[in-house]
This record gives sequence, structure tokens and C-alpha cells, in this order.
Amino acid sequence: GQNPLFPRILGHEAEGVVESVGEGVIDVQPGDHVVPIFTGECKECPHCLSEASNMCDLLRINTERGGMLHDGHTRFSKDGKPIYHFLGTSTFSEYTVVHVGQVAKINPEAPLDKVCVLSCGMSTGFGATVNVAKPKKGGSVAIFGLGAVGLAAAEGARVCEASRIIGIDLNPNRFEEAKKFGCTEFVNPKDHNKPVQE
Repeated sequence: GQNPLFPRILGHEAEGVVESVGEGVIDVQPGDHVVPIFTGECKECPHCLSEASNMCDLLRINTERGGMLHDGHTRFSKDGKPIYHFLGTSTFSEYTVVHVGQVAKINPEAPLDKVCVLSCGMSTGFGATVNVAKPKKGGSVAIFGLGAVGLAAAEGARVCEASRIIGIDLNPNRFEEAKKFGCTEFVNPKDHNKPVQE
């Protein structure tokens, strides 16, 4: 953010079990398994009601915000001094406090030690491909970087039935794994002495 706020609890990917809920919360209840989402949904604003955007008027990404929305105060402290929130999730903690619009309920049988990537990496890559890029069946897709987000983007392209899914990465060790997510061919820019498009 433009105005760094410290001390704060960082982190935005996680998974967990709801311990308690605030007054009026009906979407989740104690015992529910959830993943936090740093781009939340109020489910009421024009963005949340649109299929074209997920930039909620209330819960959009805000690196400047250090407290809870309804009162601006933090729920964390040490020795009586405030520790601020981060992206509304603050997941580098055993416990956190989030707005109900910033959690998604998941299947309780999903392994909690693996689902944290759903709260950012998977949803970001897959969603960007399926909901924004929307590749046509039989089309070509190029994915720059084959980390968690890139692999999720490849999976999205595979689901959209793209015929060529070109994985581009400086680390050729990632290519074999990327085949499992739909990549059909690969480019390592280091292997070329002129721009790849040439």
C-alpha cells in the first residue's frame, strides 16, 4: 500500500474452521470449514450482482485498511497495543477475525492441509482464464509463469477446451508437472536469443 501500516498480521491464503460468528451472521456457523478470500463479496453491490466483476464496493482489495469495516478497529493486540489487519484476512495467525463476506464455505471432507491454495492461487488463475480471458474452444492460450496461479490458469484453459496451451517459464523443471494441468507445449525464453514472438 501507499501508507504502510505496522505492526500487522500478514497473510492471505489459508483454511480453517469457524470458531464463532458475530451477531446477524447466517452464511456460516461454528464448525463450518472455510477458506478466507481477500477479495470478498457483500452479495449486494452492483459488482457482486454482475458476472463481469468481483471488485465488491465494500470488500474489494484494500491494503490500507487495518481494522474491521463496521468500526475501523483491529481485533488483534499485544500488551494493550493494536496489531493491524491485512487484506481483511491476516492469515499468518492461529486465529483471525474476518468479515463474513471474506470466507467461503468448503466441503468439510476437503483436506485442510491442502485447500489453502483455493483461497488465492487456484481461484485467481482459474478464474482469470474462465471468467475473464474466456478462451474459445480450439483456441490458443499462452501462460506466463507456471507456479500455482499459472497452473490454475492452464487448468482453466483446458476446461475451456483450448487446443494449444503454451506454458512459458524460465524453469524447465516445471514443464512436466504443467502437462497434468493441460499445457500442450512449452517455451523457456532463456533458450532463445531473440524475442519469442519472432
